[in-house]
Amino acid sequence: MKIHIRNGRLIDPGTGMDAILDVFVVSGKILAVGEPPAAFQPDNIIEADGLVVCPGLVDMSVRLREPGLEYMATLESEMNAAVAGGVTSFACPPDTDPPLDEPGLVEMLKHRAKNLNQAHVYPVGALTQGLLGEHLTEMAELRDAGCVVFGQPDGMIANLRILMQAMQYASTFGFSVWLSPQDMNLAHEGVAHDGEVATRLGLPVIPVCAETIAISNIILLAKVVDVHIHLCRISSAEGLAMVRAAKQQGLSITCDVSINHLHLSDMDIDYFDANCHIIPPLRNISDRNALRNALWDGTIDAICSDHAPVDEDAKLLPFGQAETGATGVELLLPLTLKYGMEMKRPLVEVLAVITNKPAAVLGIDAGHLTPGASADLCIFDPETYWKVTAGALLSQGKNTPFMGMEVPGKVRYTLINGNIVYQS
Repeated sequence: MKIHIRNGRLIDPGTGMDAILDVFVVSGKILAVGEPPAAFQPDNIIEADGLVVCPGLVDMSVRLREPGLEYMATLESEMNAAVAGGVTSFACPPDTDPPLDEPGLVEMLKHRAKNLNQAHVYPVGALTQGLLGEHLTEMAELRDAGCVVFGQPDGMIANLRILMQAMQYASTFGFSVWLSPQDMNLAHEGVAHDGEVATRLGLPVIPVCAETIAISNIILLAKVVDVHIHLCRISSAEGLAMVRAAKQQGLSITCDVSINHLHLSDMDIDYFDANCHIIPPLRNISDRNALRNALWDGTIDAICSDHAPVDEDAKLLPFGQAETGATGVELLLPLTLKYGMEMKRPLVEVLAVITNKPAAVLGIDAGHLTPGASADLCIFDPETYWKVTAGALLSQGKNTPFMGMEVPGKVRYTLINGNIVYQS
C-alpha cells in the first residue's frame, strides 16, 4: 500500500528533525520525507494536521507472559496493547514459564508473534538454564533462534564465578549481557525501599546497597571481561553515580529506568497500594529526582515501561504478598510526555529516550525515519488528554499505579512495515 501522511509535525530524534513535513510510504518502507516522489499516487492519505509523526516507540521491557503464564496475559492481548501505545518494537524478558532458555521456546514465541503481524518482538535469552544461576545456556544457539541479548531478570546471579563465565561466553560472540542490579541476599523477602515509609508501615525492606553492591560487582567483572553490560531498571542516586563513573572511565555500559520510577516514590505506597509493589522498589524523592536528571546528562540511556501484567486477584492481596509488577506499555508514551513537560525538555529530546536510543542499546535497526527504513511509525495527538481506566487499556493486566490519572498524548495511528495496525 502507498500511504501519504500529510501535514504532520515530523520528529526524528536521531537527526534532530522537527518540522511540518509529509511522509511517503511504499511497500512497507519510508520512500521519501518532504517533497512527493515523482508520479506518486497514494492508496491512502492520513491527515496529520496537529499530530506528531515520529518513529514507532521501542520498549526495552514488555512481559508477554507466554509461554506458561497465560492467566496473567496472552500474547495477543499484550501485542494489541503495545500497538495501541505506539510501540512497534520491544524486548521480551526471559522470565516466562518455562524461561526462554531453549531455542525451541524462542522460535515458538517468534513464530506466534510474527503470525499476529503486529509489533516486532525481540526476545531476551536466559543467561542461565532455568534462570537458576547455576549453568550457562547455549547462547549461540539461542541467538540463532532469535534472541538479541541475554539477561538475568529481577536479580543478580549469586555465584560471581558463574556470572564471570557468562560474561566471557557472551564476550566471545559479541553478545550484550543484561543484568538487574539487585543482590538477592540483601533483597531477600523485601518489598519496599528502606526508609521512613516502610518503617511506619512495617514492611520488610530492600536497601539501596542491594543495588549498589550488585553494580559494584558487575563493574569490577566488566573491567576484567571485555563485554557490553546493560543494567536494567536502575533505581537509586548512588547507583547512578557508580554508572556515571564507569562510563567516564570508558567502560562499555548502558542502563535504563522504568517510567514508574520517574514519576513515583516510596511515598506512593503510603496506603498499601499493591499496584506500587514493583521491583526494584520505588525509592525516595531524592532518588527519583536524581533519576529524572540523569536522562539528560547521558547516565541513563533509555526509558522503558517495565510492562508486567498480573492477575487481578494477585493484586488484591496485602501489599507484601501481592504479585510484583505494573502494566505500562500503553502508558509509556503519555507518561514520558508528562515527564518531559515537567522537566521542560524539547519534544525531540523526550522522544529520543523511547525511540532511537533504546534501539541503539538493543542493537536493532529501528527508531528513525530515514528514507529506506521500515515504515514503523507512531502518530499521536500531543494535546489530547485521556483518563487511565481499566476500559481504556487493552492489556489484560489492569494493574497500574496511574489508574484514574489524566495523561497527555493520544495515539491516533500505529504503522508497522507500512501497515496501519492501530487506529483510534
